[in-house]
Amino acid sequence: QVQLVESGGGLVQAGGSLSVSCAASGRTFTTCDAGWFRQAPGAEREFVAAISYGGRRTAYADSVKGRFTISRDNAKNTVYLQLNSLKPEDTAVYYCAARPTTLVLITTSNYPYWGQGTQVTVSS
Repeated sequence: QVQLVESGGGLVQAGGSLSVSCAASGRTFTTCDAGWFRQAPGAEREFVAAISYGGRRTAYADSVKGRFTISRDNAKNTVYLQLNSLKPEDTAVYYCAARPTTLVLITTSNYPYWGQGTQVTVSS
């Protein structure tokens, strides 16, 4: 089992930056790929970014590529998402997720472990 707790969300102006973190507990987290997803009001949950268990492979949604960066520190059991050049349409609840590693990073919601989410609001 893996438990995930997100933190670091908040309110930021358009063009600004924010960093969100996901602290994990559980023995198997270092063998898990991790992902960030987001869900805006009235919208479906969508993929944002993913990172392999060792951090060597990453994947991004086209909408955030070049603006967001996913990283992890396995010594701290933590996954990070750096959000730069934020836009109002980035406003959403951001969720961290984890799953046993696969050869190809999963960009769908097929992750067994999820956090509770952290709110990111971008004002125009």
